[in-house]
Order: sequence, then C-alpha cells, then structure tokens
Amino acid sequence: MRTVEELERIMTEPSPELIDDVARLDGDIMLLGVGGKMGPTMAKMARRAVEAAGVQKRVIGVSRFSDAALVRELNDAGIETIAADLLDEDELAALPEVANIIYLAGRKFGTTGQEHLSWAMNTYLPGRVAAKFRSSRIVAFSTGNVYPLTPVAWGGATESSPVGPVGEYAQSCLGRERIFEYFSHLHGTPVLIFRLNYAIDMRYGVLNEVAQAVWEGRPIDLTMGHVNVIWQGDANEIALRSLHHCSTPPTILNVTGPETVSIRKLALRFGELFGKEPVFRGEESATALLSDAAKMNRIFGYPKVTLDQMIEWTADWVAAGGVTYDKPTHFQEREGRF
Repeated sequence: MRTVEELERIMTEPSPELIDDVARLDGDIMLLGVGGKMGPTMAKMARRAVEAAGVQKRVIGVSRFSDAALVRELNDAGIETIAADLLDEDELAALPEVANIIYLAGRKFGTTGQEHLSWAMNTYLPGRVAAKFRSSRIVAFSTGNVYPLTPVAWGGATESSPVGPVGEYAQSCLGRERIFEYFSHLHGTPVLIFRLNYAIDMRYGVLNEVAQAVWEGRPIDLTMGHVNVIWQGDANEIALRSLHHCSTPPTILNVTGPETVSIRKLALRFGELFGKEPVFRGEESATALLSDAAKMNRIFGYPKVTLDQMIEWTADWVAAGGVTYDKPTHFQEREGRF
C-alpha cells in the first residue's frame, strides 16, 4: 500500500460474511460520532456491504463535521451525513429513528484538566442516546481500559474478569457501559458493549508509533511492555456484524487480536525490516493492559489480517513516508492519565 486511497479500498472491502449479515439485517444503519478515526472507514464498509448485498438500506453518519472535506468524502461514497452536536438536546432529538445504531462518540485525550467534559461525553451522553434510541439495537463502543492491568502471563482479561478502571477516562468509560446497561434493562433495548484495544491503521496506532520511533532512532519506552492490536478493517467489520449479537442485558465483547504483542520484539522486527537498531528505555513490567478475545474469535472467527501482515504493511508505509495522524495512542500510560 502506497496511497490513502489504496489503504481505504482494502480496509473497507466487505467480507462475504459481512455482506450476508447486512442482507439479513432489518432497517438502516446510523453511526453516531462518525468523524473519529474509525468512523469514516466503517461507514464506507457498511455502504459497500449494502451495495454488495443488493438491499435498500441507508447508511447515515452523524458528527459535528468541523471538516467540510469529510462530508464531501462520505457523501461521495453514498453515505448520508447529518451535522449535529449530540450534547445539544434539540439536535439529538431531531435525529431520525433508525433501527441500527453504532455508538462511536466519546472523549479520551485531554481528559486530564477537563474531566467534566469527558464525563459528559462518555457517561451523561450515553443516557440521552439510549433514551432517544430505546427501540433500536445499539453497538456501543467502549475500551479495554475498563480492566485493570493484569499479569502478562495470564493472557489478558476476559469478559467475565472484574473491571477495575484506572484514571478518570477509564472510569467514565465504565460509566458509559453502566448507563447503556441500565437503559437496556429499563426499555429492553438490545445492546452490545464493544471493548476495543487497540485498532491500527497505517496512519496511526501502536504499530505505527513503534515503527516511527525505530525509523527515527527515538527511544522506545518498554514500561508497558505488551499490547494487543487488531487491524481497523477487522474491527470495523466485527462492529457491524455485532448488530446481530445485541441483547438485553447487554452482550460484552472484547475486540482485539489474538496475540500478546511484545513491544521489544515488535521494535526488533521493525529494526530488521528497516536495517536499523532500535533504542530502548526502561524495562518491561510484569503487568499490562491486555484483553482476551477468545469469545470474539468463537463468534466471528480470527481476524483476517494477521499481525505479520500488519507489521509488514506498517513498515512499508513508514519507510515510504506515508501520511500519519498526529494522534498518539499513549499506550505506554500506566496511571490512566489521558
């Protein structure tokens, strides 16, 4: 992959399984918070799946849309767009009733010092959305940050592991889950809680950050020595297919890759590909933020893009000077300060 167009064409290609699921899905699909990192490619994948299935179904993206170019991009792909501030009661109330909701809205970075805004976005707003769309099915994005750090040898937290969010961002995300859970019980709304970490795209994510550090000769912090990653295209597909797995009480689903990825080994692999020697700082801790995605794999099968493929694609992208987002994941953070 050498261009954004090629990247997005590959990333938004719907699988036969997704096309079949979309064909069986009743009603339209609306993505709330479509303007983030994952929303545009997820909406495009949904649109392509609808067209491939030969069904009549609207795909609608809702965001503040501060970037007019994104509106044009989505419209050109056949996606309807609605500019709305979801925290505005009138604008939220004016949204159309849609059978299938992907809830992507949330706030992470900048939480420290603006905690009240993150709690409003991550905990208060879900209640307003759940009340508005009580008759819909909702896939609500959450995060693996709701789990505590776990021993690396354990292989990650499962959906039945006790939660233990560290820091106000993670606490507010657990609040989001509990609010959706409350409204699911109250109204019988089918919900799936989508605990994701970490989706990667050539333009951002853990692999990109490690590759960039190796390429530029910057030290790589090993304190958070292990992570999970999943190709964004696979995460997008699983989110859309999860509409068939919403339930009341909500289904909980960890979404990530099957490997526990060593940051040291990852950097050494990029070093081989680049012909450069990685520079390390610190030592690996015995614990890390890790999730066990065995349940996801049982339901949907293993991710289609392997870790080796992601590494090779990322190395090619970085070496070619491919475009990147200035949105670091801060995966190294162990105290929950975002």
